[in-house]
Amino acid sequence: MKSFAKLNIFLKIVGFRGQYHELKSRFILYKELYDEIDLVSRISDGLIIDNPFSDNIIFKAYSQISNLGFANELDEYFKANQVKLTKNIPIGGGLGGGSSNAAAFLHLVNERLNLNISNDKLIKIAHNIGADVAFFLSGFDAANVSGIGEIVEPFDDEIPNLELITSPIFCSTPKVFAQYRAEFKEFDMDLANRLWGLKSSEILNNYKNSDLNDLLKPCQTLYSELKISDNEFLSGSGSSKFKLKI
Repeated sequence: MKSFAKLNIFLKIVGFRGQYHELKSRFILYKELYDEIDLVSRISDGLIIDNPFSDNIIFKAYSQISNLGFANELDEYFKANQVKLTKNIPIGGGLGGGSSNAAAFLHLVNERLNLNISNDKLIKIAHNIGADVAFFLSGFDAANVSGIGEIVEPFDDEIPNLELITSPIFCSTPKVFAQYRAEFKEFDMDLANRLWGLKSSEILNNYKNSDLNDLLKPCQTLYSELKISDNEFLSGSGSSKFKLKI
């Protein structure tokens, strides 16, 4: 199963909820870059993942399904099967690779084990796994995402032709958000609300990168080696960038 990346056309932080950050953001599914995940035969005990990078979030997804009352089914299935994960989405790149992997794992397990868990129920448990999982479960190509990532609304978008620029720099999402708080002055609610109804192409053609992503400045504070041109836009907490193809 393909596990696609995502891009944030804009990401505006509009509130604090304890340790979490409430946001308004436009997510688009970037289908030109994807990991591949499958469940394959192997004699083993318990859940085994052949790629170490997404172990933690996939184990979280496993635990959430187990907590729905399917512990025995999962235990029996993974005595003879394991997760095969081929990574192409860079870690720490702001592309949601881990959350995408978790969503794909949920879909695969639900299908292969015939658990018949509704997608609505999967989305309800998504916030216990990762902030972007609900979007990847939604199946939307473009969505307006709010709350702490749990509110996902389809958006009838005109998705522009975009070029993705990945980076070897690993950006820590918790550190970037912590730096945002350290530098915090005020929320730009007016701009967040204005962007909410605009098409992605209109946004990228008319707004500066520094206006569109509230994590750009804290990301550059922490990772000064990350250079972003005026025509490039940061996805999520970095380090990946994208720009309009000419």
